Parts: sequence; structure tokens; C-alpha cells
Amino acid sequence: MKILVCMKQVPQKDAPLELNETGTWIREDVSYEVNEPDAYALEEALRQKEKHGGEVVVITAGPARAAQVLREALAKGADRAIHLEDHAFVGLDPFNTAQAFFAAIKDEKFDLIFTGLQSDDYGYAQTGVILAELLGWPHATIIMQIEKSDSGIRVKRELEAGYFQFVDIPLPAVLTIQSGINKLRYATLIGIKQAKNKPLRKVIMPEVQSAIGGNLQKIERLYVPQKAKNTEIIEGPPGEVAKKLVDKLRNEVRVL
Repeated sequence: MKILVCMKQVPQKDAPLELNETGTWIREDVSYEVNEPDAYALEEALRQKEKHGGEVVVITAGPARAAQVLREALAKGADRAIHLEDHAFVGLDPFNTAQAFFAAIKDEKFDLIFTGLQSDDYGYAQTGVILAELLGWPHATIIMQIEKSDSGIRVKRELEAGYFQFVDIPLPAVLTIQSGINKLRYATLIGIKQAKNKPLRKVIMPEVQSAIGGNLQKIERLYVPQKAKNTEIIEGPPGEVAKKLVDKLRNEVRVL
């Protein structure tokens, strides 16, 4: 099977974050890492390749620094990479990001496209399903298991309250992968060396500009939560204190 994995570079979880001057996003001078759900999408793609053969291609969009996620993926076993390289890609909404990916892969014929369930920064969880719509392919979200069948694939979807759903899907298809579907692998020393010789195609903004329009979603402003403490001490006999506490929990805090 020929599988495309959409990946993203996001700020590190433990990185100190500060808003930019306009308050619309964070400052650029921060450490970055691979979006964790995308790492699980890559892992599942590599396992499918090991079972059924084929090719795993990884794609990302962003400035030069975003190539790091592609190099890590190649070191883990991906066969080649596609980098939509321009800082302008960072500000695209999910629809335009999907449009850019669609334009970049229009000449390729994939059996499956994997994305992480959502990104750790914006958290929209939309790019994968929009890409499926642009391609005209069936899609399924929150995938926990994939088995190849004679007619396509059978997937296990995570629902609410501990329930799961099994769905048969024809190929080609787009799947958004849930974190924790498998245990992530580490890149080996041999894999890191081999990654340097694997193909990495760069796509510049003018090549996909015609597919991109104005953003349909945008962040007007971000606000940092304000920390505040308001401690109240209830004094008096134990019985009276208990009565006052229950009254506050019921009528003020409303947790009873």
C-alpha cells in the first residue's frame, strides 16, 4: 500500500510560551517538536507497510525549521518526504492547509492518507476530513485499529463512554489516527544515516498558490489565563462549619 502521512511541527509541550505583539499567536522564538498525534499516524503507517509492503510518504507545511519532522520520519522508516516550505503556510486555516496538500499531491496515487486526530497547538481536528472531501474519498476518524480486507480495510473507531465502532471502508481513504494506537518506535542510528539519502521534495508557495484563498477561520486574539486565589476560612463549632460548607458547595460553587 502507498500511504501518505500528514505531519506538523508544533511548540514543545513544556516550552515557555509568550504571545506575539498582536496577541494572535505565540512568539516564534520557542522550541518545536513533532505533533504527537501525527507521530502515532506515522507509526501506524510504518506498521501497515511492514505487514503489506508498499511505500510511506510524509508531508508537512511550514518554514525551513519544519523539515525536522520530516527528517525524523525518514529516520524512523518513511521512504520519502514532501515539504511545503514557506512561513506563510503557518497562518493557513484547516481548509487552506488541506487545499495546499491536495495541490501538492494531485499527481500522486495513494491508497491511504493518515493524519493525527488533531494538532497539539490549534486542535481543530479538521484538516484530514477536509482533505478527504477535496479528494472525494471516504474517511473515518479517531482510529484505534486498521486491518486490511479483500474489499478495502476494516477500522476500529473510538467512541464515547468506552464504546467502539467497527467500519468497513473501501480504498482509497483518509483516516485520522488516535494517539496511543501503538507504541512509538525510536529512530535507529542506521535509520538516521539512511534518512540523509532519502528523497525530500520541496514545494514552494507559488506552486500551490492558486489553490489557496482567504482563511475561513482566524484567531482574533489569545488571552493568558489570570491566576487568582480567594481563600475563605469558615470558623465556628464543627457542626456549624459543616452546615455552612455544605451550603456554599450547594448554592455558591454548585457541585452538590
